[in-house]
Amino acid sequence: MTDHLGRVLIIAGSDSGGGAGVQADIKAVTALGGYAASAITAITVQNTLGVQAIHALPPDLVEAQARAVLDDIGADALKVGMLGDVAMVEAVARILDAAAGAPVVVDPVMVAKGGAALLAGTAIAAMRTLMIPRAALLTPNAPEAAALTGLTVETTDDLRRAGDALLAAGARAVLMKGGHIVGDSVVDVLMTTTGETTFEGPRIDTRHTHGTGCTLASACAAGLAQGLPLEQAVGRAWGYTAEAIRRAPGFGAGHGPLDHAWPMRGR
Repeated sequence: MTDHLGRVLIIAGSDSGGGAGVQADIKAVTALGGYAASAITAITVQNTLGVQAIHALPPDLVEAQARAVLDDIGADALKVGMLGDVAMVEAVARILDAAAGAPVVVDPVMVAKGGAALLAGTAIAAMRTLMIPRAALLTPNAPEAAALTGLTVETTDDLRRAGDALLAAGARAVLMKGGHIVGDSVVDVLMTTTGETTFEGPRIDTRHTHGTGCTLASACAAGLAQGLPLEQAVGRAWGYTAEAIRRAPGFGAGHGPLDHAWPMRGR
């Protein structure tokens, strides 16, 4: 834990079930000692069984939420999640440009755990041109990396090749997540232009993984907001998320939420 609170502005969708989206983001940042503010991009109707409805908020309202936070509270880092369409991507790009150089963690959310599409196919090109170059850290899983690069991503070596392509596209660092890669272990690879760090652990046999990507990205943003070096921020976030999966409370009949609050109760 760090003594620096760290202000994180979260730009993402709301999850009524509390397992992913802004709710997971706020829990993760708070559990790691940071301060979370938000600009909500969409309201979803969902639970552990899936997404039943999505209501996107007007991009100008999202921009107004973010600017209200930035103008008064400020932000030491930003986390970007569900955007939805091209107009929202463009609005968020303007927000990031107004954030006075604070590092941005971009989680390129495309599909919900239950399979619902959260990003229009027409917005993928906008993600490539407007979000990737603004990312201090990009956190794609294998399907997202494939969509952003056009490459096949089925192995850890494929993850690395896609990571190289995303660095070439302008991201300053990428955390290539291997949860979708078949194997007994989960291997995530943090890549920068100067090298890579691998995070590996046994695959946890559980259906309670809803919001894992949101949680990991926000935990990374909390570390960066608190002034941690990139590798340390990601390492802490990785360990925090893995333990949150292990301690999942078992809620719901589908893909259940994690235990975001576990650090508050100790090991």
